[in-house]
Amino acid sequence: MIQILQREAVYLWYYFDLQLRQIFGYWVLGMVLGSVISVFVKERIHGLFRSLGGKRLGVLGIFAASALGIASPLCMYGTIPLAASFSESGMEDDWLAAFMMSSILLNPQLILYSMALGPAALTIRVVSSFLCGVAAGLLLRAFYRDKPFFNFTGFSAPARGGRWAKYVPCVTLMNAIRGDRKKRGGRG
Repeated sequence: MIQILQREAVYLWYYFDLQLRQIFGYWVLGMVLGSVISVFVKERIHGLFRSLGGKRLGVLGIFAASALGIASPLCMYGTIPLAASFSESGMEDDWLAAFMMSSILLNPQLILYSMALGPAALTIRVVSSFLCGVAAGLLLRAFYRDKPFFNFTGFSAPARGGRWAKYVPCVTLMNAIRGDRKKRGGRG
């Protein structure tokens, strides 16, 4: 039994080491690119998305929102509070759905990781993420055209400003998670 476990441990280490060596360069490049985008380009991307809010693009806005979601370096935990602020500023729900879906599915770091899998996998991943974002926007537009879909009331900033005001959505999300854990009897 011990020999079987040792053999399996060797196989696991071998495949882990092999995969790490194959993807390590893409991983580092993805972290560097993600950091550069987060520091230098993120505000521009989000500014472009905010500027869409004042235009009457209709269905075409869904396509633009999905493309900007892919370019956004945020994951789910950063996208949802950002979408709450976009919603508060009057952004249409179908555009928000497209942006959120594509932003959660793909970001610049994942694009670089996907490059390690080859051009076909990269193309499929980018196109499918874009189309999923567009589909989410179109479905919201079709079924919730005259009704509000998102409820971001838990993410609204308090009336007082101050030093920590820009972190309120993240703090609200963390407090909601902690509160949910306390309700279930877990550590909070």
